[in-house]
Parts: sequence; C-alpha cells; structure tokens
Amino acid sequence: MATKIGLVSDTHIPESRKELWPQVYDAFQGVDFIFHGGDIHDVALLDTFEQVAPIYCARGNGEDGSGGRPVQPEDPRVKYSWTLEIEELTVGLTHYISLLPGDDTFSFQKSIERYFPEKRPDVIVFGDTHTELIEEVEGVLCVNPGSPTYPHNYDTQYGTIGFLEIDGRQSQASVWLINDDGIEPFQWDEAPPWKRR
Repeated sequence: MATKIGLVSDTHIPESRKELWPQVYDAFQGVDFIFHGGDIHDVALLDTFEQVAPIYCARGNGEDGSGGRPVQPEDPRVKYSWTLEIEELTVGLTHYISLLPGDDTFSFQKSIERYFPEKRPDVIVFGDTHTELIEEVEGVLCVNPGSPTYPHNYDTQYGTIGFLEIDGRQSQASVWLINDDGIEPFQWDEAPPWKRR
C-alpha cells in the first residue's frame, strides 16, 4: 500500500487569519505524514496538525523573526531541511530551493549541496513562493503545494495544498484547491480564482 503524505506550506498563522481553514485538516485525514514547507509563523499550529498525522516542518524565514515577528522557539518537528527515507525513495523537505540550471551560487545544484549534502533526494518538497508547482528538475521531482491562505501572495483567501504518494520507487504528486465544501483538483490549464477577479 502506498504511503500518502499531505503537503502544505506558507500558512502564515495568525498573520493570514486566526486559524487555518478546517478544510485542510479534513483533507489530511488518513495520510501517513504531513510535510509543512515552512513559514508556519506560530509553531503551535504543528500541535493541531500532529493530531491528524506525524508532521515534519521546514524552518522558514517566518520562524526566524523576519518582518518584525517574534522568533519562534526551537521545536524538534522543525528543521531547515529534512532528508527522509520513505519506501524506496529519498525525500527532501526544505523551505526554499532554487530551480535555476547551472552550478553557480544560486543554482538548483548548489541548493542540493546546501540543504541535502548527505544524499541527493529523489523528491523535494518546498514552499516559500506561495505558488503551486510540480516539476522534474535534473531528475528530481520538485513539489510546492503553494499556500492555503496567501496563494501567489494575494490577500487571505482559499489557496492550495498538495499530496505526495509513494509506492516503492514510484512517486506521484498532486495539488488541490480549497473551496467551501473541502478541496477540488487544481486545474493547471485554467486561471485560479485569485486571478479571475
């Protein structure tokens, strides 16, 4: 049976809103793990996620006190990067990774060396941009679930979450749009709600 991971990033609680949309927790019921790509802002949010499934979280700039916010306390569920063996794949989790080609300071290759020096991941989950993405880069599946609260850095509104399924050496990622009733598949070929206004 495949391992299913709920993906979320850039929740910005309580800056974006007092509490995260309940649809996110409902959608993650039954997952094996939850990966948070950072910028939680208040690490107490992890306690709520942990009631749903074990959680791993990347430490984002929002946890380091940027923008006048207080620095969040150390928490064993939060690290700058995680390298996890899941089924037969190595999965990396971090807040930011460059997708630029080449080998200069700001390239994908240098990001790999910086955040995952021990072992090159097969899959990398990240956040920071608030923009959903599923793309293979130099043989690595890179997945950004976007932001559930600040999609594409727009004002607070329904955004996106994701899922990663791993079955042996196979992986499949998806992005889902939050709506009033729960979630729906994100339509890559259509303008999302925040761009239709």
